[in-house]
Amino acid sequence: MKVLVCDKTEKDCIEKMRAAGLTVDTSFEITPEELMTVLPAYDVVVVRSRTKIRQPLIDVCPNLKLIVRGGVGLDTIDVEYARGKGVAVKNTPLASSASVAELAIGYMFMLARSQYKASATMKAEKWEKKAFEGDEIGGKTLGLIGYGNIGKETAKRASLLGMDVVVYDPFVAKVDGVKLVSLDELLSQADYISLHLPKTKESTNLISADQFAKMKAGVRIINCARGGIIDESALYEALTSGKVAAAALDVFSEEPPVDWKLLKLDNVIASPHIGAATKEAQTRIGAEVAQIVIDFSKN
Repeated sequence: MKVLVCDKTEKDCIEKMRAAGLTVDTSFEITPEELMTVLPAYDVVVVRSRTKIRQPLIDVCPNLKLIVRGGVGLDTIDVEYARGKGVAVKNTPLASSASVAELAIGYMFMLARSQYKASATMKAEKWEKKAFEGDEIGGKTLGLIGYGNIGKETAKRASLLGMDVVVYDPFVAKVDGVKLVSLDELLSQADYISLHLPKTKESTNLISADQFAKMKAGVRIINCARGGIIDESALYEALTSGKVAAAALDVFSEEPPVDWKLLKLDNVIASPHIGAATKEAQTRIGAEVAQIVIDFSKN
């Protein structure tokens, strides 16, 4: 079988597939236009966040048998269309869960103690000791929107830190150690809200002006899930009005952003979609991708 790896992937992953007898080519900077020409010759394509596999591409790839997404979400792939064409679609939902959860927890600490502002003043050679009275996160309520693998890892860590965890997930009927609530209940109770759900037609702009109105004044929001779940215009208004005290964002409606207005607010901290960007997660993702492809080729 011929495998094309389109996005940066661990070298050990590539070598493991080759050792199993597969022909593996890499093209980490391939453009969408080039992919339309090149991919028809391959049986398997491995992608990460950068490369999108949409219907027009699938239509010109009669040999394609398997799409593997190294990561959690599948929103960059037309999954149902691919499967309807007989193409299997796989991902690695567990490999980066701990890394994303740790980023979300780290962001909570940063927001609670204004560490981003404090660090900036020190770099500017200012000693503003009395300007940074923060909050403890212990005893606060964390609302998790989405309770998949990452949500569970986040809940586990938050509970150990003494937070009360409430969860909204319409696809979950039972939870252990946390409280399952409606979305409105979560919005009204949470001191911190962290998103851990895929972007779908139903979840696009799930958090908009109406939802911000139902939140506690001074709530803090973390999004390490997908851009577009929060209405960024409504978030900007909530941040500038003081309804939302601060936000930490790892994902955006457009990546990279076209309008940087939101990110320039003093009460926003951000990162360029690095939730899974740890050495440990990348190693696990690579190993899982290789095993998926090898097992598929055997069967």
